[in-house]
Amino acid sequence: MVEIAVKYLESTTGARRVACDPDRVCRGVVIDSREVGPDAIFVAFPGERVDGNDFAAAAIEKGAAAVVMTREPDQTLVDAAHARNCSLLTCDDPTEFLLRLAQGYRARLHCTVIGVTGSIGKTTTKDVLAACLAKRFRVHATAGNYNNLIGLPLTILSAPADTQMLVLEMGMNDFGEIARLTACAQPTFAIITKVGTSHIGMLGSREGIARAKAEILQGMPPSAENFEGHHSALVLHGEDDFTPLIIEKYARPRGIDVVLAGTSTDDDVYATHVELDETGCPHFDITFEDGLSFKTHLSIPGAQSVPNALFAATVAHRLGVPGFEIDEAFSSLALTGRRAQVRHATCGARVIDDSYNASPESMAAGLNLLESLPCSGTRIAILGEMGEMGEEAPRLHALTGAYAAAKRPGLLICVGGELAEEMATAARLMGLDEGDVHVVPSCDVLIKRFAGVIGERDLVLVKGSRFVGLDRFVEEVCADAR
Repeated sequence: MVEIAVKYLESTTGARRVACDPDRVCRGVVIDSREVGPDAIFVAFPGERVDGNDFAAAAIEKGAAAVVMTREPDQTLVDAAHARNCSLLTCDDPTEFLLRLAQGYRARLHCTVIGVTGSIGKTTTKDVLAACLAKRFRVHATAGNYNNLIGLPLTILSAPADTQMLVLEMGMNDFGEIARLTACAQPTFAIITKVGTSHIGMLGSREGIARAKAEILQGMPPSAENFEGHHSALVLHGEDDFTPLIIEKYARPRGIDVVLAGTSTDDDVYATHVELDETGCPHFDITFEDGLSFKTHLSIPGAQSVPNALFAATVAHRLGVPGFEIDEAFSSLALTGRRAQVRHATCGARVIDDSYNASPESMAAGLNLLESLPCSGTRIAILGEMGEMGEEAPRLHALTGAYAAAKRPGLLICVGGELAEEMATAARLMGLDEGDVHVVPSCDVLIKRFAGVIGERDLVLVKGSRFVGLDRFVEEVCADAR
């Protein structure tokens, strides 16, 4: 983790020191006062409900070496800081403070950074890439959903000093956010998994989403330069319809080489003969740019995982991970939770827990998986509303409902309000029987009405945006949660 003297905190971030020893060394950064340990830096974030500045005294009491505030400390706090030799600093923007501090620490790490973004699949890609690289290198990667303007710098700042490979997931809600993240991280390699419809409500169109994702290139050196022992490259999905735009408008003008990965033999890295086994896990042949080819399989279910694995393998192979180690990593994957995770209900049913988040594209992938796995009982799709769709929300929910109807589940349960009704109406219109389609307003009602309906031979898909809270339904019905 980061170790830095207080006086360098000032010069690196522009924060202003109010009190105490400029030579005291700080170790690690937290934004929750409950996580403060000896010598930590506590950064206070003001909020609508909780103001981190109010916990400055608690952080001092716990042994923080530095407390960064957005308001001037009163004399009582200054006295407490002097008594504990804790430096008090102030800044105007704690997010910018973190980004600047992390950028400075990243430069000192001298590791290779790989940035991963995209509308869907970025967490899976990040997890697979970290697993592949860990076969050869000391790897530090984004944990959980620490992929935003606060989470990414915290990830960098928590990296051990001997990190060789830093795998960073980059999320965003608006234009300019990935530009700030990539300026902080300075990746040598980048992956854009897909240009989908997530955040279309904020960005206006898929072209806007492509532009926002392509901001990741702004922090990368041109491929002609040797940057810390490597030449930069951008990995794109060969079959994504926005790939040509990103190449011509953003990558080529910046002098960054592009590697295409997908399921076409025209791609630089490609998969062929993709087949799912009885557990839904894909088996396929993979071929690389240099002609290396071998049979492999993923230990995670769903054909939608194949492109994500290809993106990861493309970077790992370029960084010197041999094929047999990539194959070993593929066959022993452990991904971030609630992403197409097959779990077991108390009654014996299998539950595909994909409740972490949702977009129309990932909904379709989940429904494909529900259709492809063997099932001797009823296939049940529990679909929650999707957020951040903007004016496109009714149309995209209707399309999701229509797609669900095409997969012919035995039972479709839509969770939410008007948008859930849009899904259900479209599903009925496209042929699902009235009695097989239900709408419930909340997860609480879902649990009350349907938790006891699932049978031991059933297969259940649970998917929706986080605000719907469908993870609570999974925890209610699953034996492995108890």
